Amino acid sequence: MAETTNNSGQLQVRLVTPDRVLLDATADAVELPSASGYLEALYGHAPLLAELGAGEVRLHGGTSGDKKFFVAWGFVEVLPERVTILAETALPPQDIDVAAAQQELQQGQKMWAEAGDDAHKYDEANAVTREAEALIASAEGKAV
Repeated sequence: MAETTNNSGQLQVRLVTPDRVLLDATADAVELPSASGYLEALYGHAPLLAELGAGEVRLHGGTSGDKKFFVAWGFVEVLPERVTILAETALPPQDIDVAAAQQELQQGQKMWAEAGDDAHKYDEANAVTREAEALIASAEGKAV
């Protein structure tokens, strides 16, 4: 096992999108929406690579204090001292356009109704709907 250099007991957390680094801070704990459900990473966590789902990343403690970000689709790498979140979309809750998210939800529902027997179209409709619902919940400060 590799020798560690971080003795603070805190995770180094980095949230990255294709166009910017949204966050580079420390945290005591990080809650993440994986594609198979929420997970929590603490200092010393076993290495993990997971597909990111749509929902909220919640940071607790550390240099950033308690923070929340909406994220959708991508990957998360958890190492004993570090969490790296590579997200297609990431926004602080105050930057979410609720009206646009409501329109996205309606579009997802329309796609669902028009999917017929096509499983791929159902999957696509579900992804659009999940992302819209997570956006709205994040903007309203509700858990997904």
